[in-house]
Amino acid sequence: MATWDDVSRIATGLPDVTEQDGKWAVRKKSLAWERPLRKSDLKALGLTEQGGPVLGLWVPDLGAKEAALAEITGCFTTPHFDGYPAVLVWLDEIAVGDLEELIIEAWLHRAPKRLAQEYLTNR
Repeated sequence: MATWDDVSRIATGLPDVTEQDGKWAVRKKSLAWERPLRKSDLKALGLTEQGGPVLGLWVPDLGAKEAALAEITGCFTTPHFDGYPAVLVWLDEIAVGDLEELIIEAWLHRAPKRLAQEYLTNR
């Protein structure tokens, strides 16, 4: 089970990531954000209320989105995100290791290419 502290620790441990008001960005490009569910989301999910904290994350493409949804416990989506390369994550259901992989993948996708390559080279 992951927490907001895990999100912050993982994200801000990556180069040039800033955190502000529940949003994490690399050089002003969003990579993850706190995403409360809307009424339409709850209805689509068959819920009456949000059960736990939800994080939104960019993924490289729709193929990566489908893979995350199929393979990672805690990942989900709503109709609002149809056609967008982003997933939602129930923090109280995802393993910290899986969360770390998703955040790093989001960072690699959103970071400038040179910065991402430096990170991969020095990893």
